[in-house]
Amino acid sequence: MDFGEVIGFGTPDRPSFWLGPLADGVNRPIHVAFVAADRATVDAFFAAAVDTGAEVLHEPRVWPEYHPAYYGAFVRDPDGNNVEAVCHRPE
Repeated sequence: MDFGEVIGFGTPDRPSFWLGPLADGVNRPIHVAFVAADRATVDAFFAAAVDTGAEVLHEPRVWPEYHPAYYGAFVRDPDGNNVEAVCHRPE
């Protein structure tokens, strides 16, 4: 999928890895999202990340502004990147 300067790689109907350009040519933290098979895996990702000292950005929850079944958790890694695990399936 191509959204202007942001490109998603994966299956045609659901990209699993997204890349975007640098802002003004300056390196910046990135957002990496990994698709999880179920909500329990999102919860496990979050628990493991917090246990290793990752900064909590958003605890696991449903994000209806993305779509009704979007369940994700976000942490900041040691390099300042926003790392997300997301499940697109309803409970």
